[in-house]
Amino acid sequence: MSGLFISFEGIDGVGKSTQIDLLEKHLGELGRKTLRSFEPGGTELGQEIRNMLLHRKGQLGARAEALLFAADRAHHSATKVKPALAEGTDVILDRYLDSSVAYQGAGRELDATEIRNLSLFAVQGLLPDLTILLDMDAAAALARRDKTGNTPDRLESEKVEFFEAVRQGYLQLAAAEPQRFFVVDATASVEEMAAVIRARVDELLN
Repeated sequence: MSGLFISFEGIDGVGKSTQIDLLEKHLGELGRKTLRSFEPGGTELGQEIRNMLLHRKGQLGARAEALLFAADRAHHSATKVKPALAEGTDVILDRYLDSSVAYQGAGRELDATEIRNLSLFAVQGLLPDLTILLDMDAAAALARRDKTGNTPDRLESEKVEFFEAVRQGYLQLAAAEPQRFFVVDATASVEEMAAVIRARVDELLN
């Protein structure tokens, strides 16, 4: 029996890590084995690609960026995600292919269909059972993120207009695939968000 595949999406600052923590704990309390990972960088090779994508100095073209994300995803999917699912382990990912469609498609203004097709090629068509989109106005999300005091990486350094374009790209994806996407208001409290996410996941398990 294959495990449940869940991805979390959203612009920076919406609280993905916190909600992943809480969902991982919930699944553990249900007695389910869970693999938690992230993109880019969820493997040893992926860490090298992540460094090129987010911390390399100098310009990186939009198409090169998209291809590096796809390369990371192809390796991550083949070596970590698919084997876990095949063993019956639930997989929770912090970002998956919808990030590329939103960030490189809407944000970088590349062709969203081409980016999606590239990503699907990389993962051999593997889509999550559920994609949880935490949604919040870009300006509010960035203000929340900036309070952490962490030094922004190359993508995080983009202007608010970039992140609002990414946000709208996500919302368009969610509208196109309502059976897979579950949109959560990220302005709600941590507890309120966790409760609706748990309820949606429990529906899939029952």
